[in-house]
Amino acid sequence: MVHGSGREPSTDDMRQVRTYNAGDMQLPLDLDSYPYPSRRVPVVARRGVVATSEPLAAQAGLAILQRGGSAVDAAVATAIALTVLEPVSNGIGGDAFALVWDGSKLHGLNASGRAPASHVPGFFAEKGLTEVPAHGWLPVTVPGAPASWRDLHARFGRLPFEALFEAAIAYAEDGFPLAPVTASSWYRAQMRAPTIWAGQTFRGWYETFAPGGRLAHAGDTWRLPDHAATLREIAATGAESFYQGRLAREIAAFASVTGGTITEADLAAHQNTWVDPIVTDYRGFGVWEIPPNGQGIACLLALNVLEGFDLARHPRDSVESFHLQVEAMKVAFADVRRHVADPDRADVPTAGMLDKAYAARRRELIGEASGLHPHGDPPRGGTVYLSTADADGMMVSLIQSNFAGFGSGVVVPGTGIALQNRGHGFSLEGGHPNLVAPGKRPYHTIIPAFMTAGRTEAIGPFGVMGGHMQPQGHAQMVVNQVDYGLNPQAALDAPRWQWLRDRTIALEHGVPEHVVSGLRRRGHDAQVLPDAGQFGKGQIIRRLSNGTYVAGSEPRCDGCAVGY
Repeated sequence: MVHGSGREPSTDDMRQVRTYNAGDMQLPLDLDSYPYPSRRVPVVARRGVVATSEPLAAQAGLAILQRGGSAVDAAVATAIALTVLEPVSNGIGGDAFALVWDGSKLHGLNASGRAPASHVPGFFAEKGLTEVPAHGWLPVTVPGAPASWRDLHARFGRLPFEALFEAAIAYAEDGFPLAPVTASSWYRAQMRAPTIWAGQTFRGWYETFAPGGRLAHAGDTWRLPDHAATLREIAATGAESFYQGRLAREIAAFASVTGGTITEADLAAHQNTWVDPIVTDYRGFGVWEIPPNGQGIACLLALNVLEGFDLARHPRDSVESFHLQVEAMKVAFADVRRHVADPDRADVPTAGMLDKAYAARRRELIGEASGLHPHGDPPRGGTVYLSTADADGMMVSLIQSNFAGFGSGVVVPGTGIALQNRGHGFSLEGGHPNLVAPGKRPYHTIIPAFMTAGRTEAIGPFGVMGGHMQPQGHAQMVVNQVDYGLNPQAALDAPRWQWLRDRTIALEHGVPEHVVSGLRRRGHDAQVLPDAGQFGKGQIIRRLSNGTYVAGSEPRCDGCAVGY
């Protein structure tokens, strides 16, 4: 297939590939079947696999599998290692969500934290704010990640909890080399920091991530001894210290002297929630997400809209396919941004948003040209991603984040705890279901996903990190695999799009020129962006009918898939 040329690929180009039959899904595995120039091959392994955005973290998870740990043990160990190895994207003070296939059933864990008790809407109005800021103490919500490690392990773990921390602690104490993409993001954060983070509130960040003005460069060895000590304490206390012990007191004490609002009582009140995942059927496959307060429902709503179009009759890299996917996502986001909130504190019409008849009505909004779509009225009733799988068929889809970059910029001195800025996701609009309130969870961007054949046969976990790109990336991964038969690595390699606002869309470098020009003719403000980091970073694991795993990892980041 020729890309970047004037020739538009035909449907035959997309379908004339040699395949391995994996149940109902055709899986191209050989190098000749690759439609994209990188020709990266997926990882194929039988006994277990780990895929994530940092190679050393993936190896930490794989070592746990080789020691007899479960896929959950491996996922937790990988997540903990990522807080050390990729701190620009996640940390001890972040949130997490997970989907766990136990061999016969899918379980969901919502490990997002809540707003401090003082965060009533008037609190921000009195400060003259029209939105929750992105930096400092005001957007800090209670971190859920440490409790997620504990809760996942308690339910599905095999090895001792402390064993899952060993690799992360060793890297933090002895040092670890910076991978290229991580180093670049870290360096950019250091360059930006003086313009947004000043004063005692942020001194812990400078002491931890830019000590003595040191700059981050690829291959440099970094040590995070405070981080190591905190991880050791979380391991020894089963995360109790973080919520009701010494670490909780350290967080609250630093807040009290630097203008923060989070208290020991806020931390002690935190509890994660086991939830029933939500699902939609797309051309015979079940696509699963965590329910609101996460935005995963945007992917499902978009797929419901797309199901009414025969995408496969158009080549993957065609104007028609890109246009329909973009418009379906715009329709989905219009609803999600209006209705998604903490379901414990607001009436979120989740079932109505997933109703197929409702999707059919929303589909009628899509025409030949780029549109501006209002929200509907449904019937009522900086992030790291990882996926793991073990020899017994247990599979995990887990995502963990501090939100934007290093999060709020607040690092509790002497602990290495970088606190998230998830409160920035709250609304201050009166009457909005996502209006900030004490003890409420904000609209959340991080979302793990999972796919099944029908609703009972596991195919595997997948995810794409990157703010509001995430449900858009999820939808593209489903379409790439289901409609266009791409294997996990090819699905990740394929050039992406992202809807930004109104009629503005971003297209990744590598999208053919005929698609770019064709979308512009349809009224899209299509911008080709050279920075691949704008289009998310993901991983996919797929289990074949013979029990073999096929895994792909994002070419846009440092990561890899590893197995044995």
